[in-house]
Amino acid sequence: MQFLWHPEVVIVIFLSAVLLIALTNLWFLRRLSSYPEPPRFPRVSILLPARNEERNIVQCVHSLLAQDYPDYRVIVLDDESTDRTWELLQNLAKGDDRLTIIKGKPLPEGWIGKHWACHQLAEAADGELLLFTDADTRHHPYALRDAVGAVFAEDADLLTAIPREETRTFGERIIVPIVPWAVFSLLPVGLCHALRAPILSLTIGQFMLFRRQAYDKIGGHAAVRGHAVDDVILGRLIKAYRMNWRMADAADRVSCRMYWNFREAYEGFTKNVFAAFDYAIIPFFLTYFLFAVVFWGPIFYLTGATLGFVPPGSETGFHFLAILFSVFVWGLTHWRSGIPLYFAILYPVTIAIIFWIALRSMIFAITGRATWKDRTLVKYRVRWW
Repeated sequence: MQFLWHPEVVIVIFLSAVLLIALTNLWFLRRLSSYPEPPRFPRVSILLPARNEERNIVQCVHSLLAQDYPDYRVIVLDDESTDRTWELLQNLAKGDDRLTIIKGKPLPEGWIGKHWACHQLAEAADGELLLFTDADTRHHPYALRDAVGAVFAEDADLLTAIPREETRTFGERIIVPIVPWAVFSLLPVGLCHALRAPILSLTIGQFMLFRRQAYDKIGGHAAVRGHAVDDVILGRLIKAYRMNWRMADAADRVSCRMYWNFREAYEGFTKNVFAAFDYAIIPFFLTYFLFAVVFWGPIFYLTGATLGFVPPGSETGFHFLAILFSVFVWGLTHWRSGIPLYFAILYPVTIAIIFWIALRSMIFAITGRATWKDRTLVKYRVRWW
């Protein structure tokens, strides 16, 4: 039994578990389109914060106003934009009483801009259900109907759904897949639905459908006013309050292009990566140390063995198997996300870039240098554990 503790064996066992999670998620992570019609159609308030979104806002709002659902309203808040966002919203609002546009109030101290915008949107909403989404999303006409059906079928207090992440440039396709990979490969959705532990959740801010009572009960966005990853913490609060958190796959109903080039992705992930660990240093370092060992260790070993620096032995097969498992898991994620499969062999590059972004994210959070959309983020309290 001692061979089980050899590093190469541990790596293969870990990757086997990751592969098992990814395969079981193919079963447990239901498509939105697979849910039955809702038994009734409660009013839904679709809430959309927008700051400097002139390249996205028209298409996003058009897709929201095209929903095949009998009772909903779209409320868009212009969050002190300096581009043509407000002008475009005014044009969109002409002649359609389902769309309400509002000007955001000045940002109070201690709030992150988007969270303040969402708080104001929730105050303006009258729906029994609240759908928070982003300006860079596009929604199929049946997206809302299917999502409400999922809420009833799952008895969910919060339904989050994973959109299809659109990537077109090489830089996007190198960085952005880390998000769907983390969901599909590290989050056992069936177990997350069955257990109440808050840590067993990962909420996607691009699609959060709350029951209004549940949103108010956890304190809404006021409860996460200074936390960079409001979506993740809101989902954990739902479970902490012993309410039902559910996740679905919206790849056939919602698409999103988060970033348009490498630079945007680089800056966007810098804002979020350390915050996703709730600003805890030790879990942050342990996680990325594990990733380094699992994804880079076998490559270093086989490279050393090929060059004659490491004597080949029985462990060579395990390292080769680890690389095959890694390529397969990343390939499965790319297939689900519509990213060319050949990018799966570039997973070591993705991990290396994410390592650097993660370190930068931690440094910026500690020093208070983190920014997003021309605003300095609130300096959050960093802790060891």
